[in-house]
Amino acid sequence: MMLQYLIIALLFVAATFYVGRIFWRAFFVKTATGCAKGCGGACGTIDVDRLQKTIETAAARAATQ
Repeated sequence: MMLQYLIIALLFVAATFYVGRIFWRAFFVKTATGCAKGCGGACGTIDVDRLQKTIETAAARAATQ
């Protein structure tokens, strides 16, 4: 019976460490590029100037139609 409690306690500690690590990396790691997820995916390579130009072009086309 005591072994079962020990296994449950170890699993709880491991799960708490895992979730805590995810939160810590999401909010406090400064080496993560892009968004808070820290995946380094496409959200870190968005060209804001090009996106703004595309939005303005689409708005101008919509206004002339």
